Amino acid sequence: MADDETLTEAQFIDRFVAHCLARSGFTHFDDGSPIADYAREVAAICWKDPTSRADGPEACAEADMDYWGEQ
Repeated sequence: MADDETLTEAQFIDRFVAHCLARSGFTHFDDGSPIADYAREVAAICWKDPTSRADGPEACAEADMDYWGEQ
């Protein structure tokens, strides 16, 4: 995505976290841990991977959220 190529790491992480919070409908996991904290950690990992970074923060967030709730 052309717009995502110019994102800073902080912008990528902010958009990733915002997307997770907007789409999840809740702010904490069942164990009480904040989604925002988890999302910041995962977003930083995605940022370091050129392929994930090129997909954009929202697509990366969606891919990660696909696994939420699986045991």
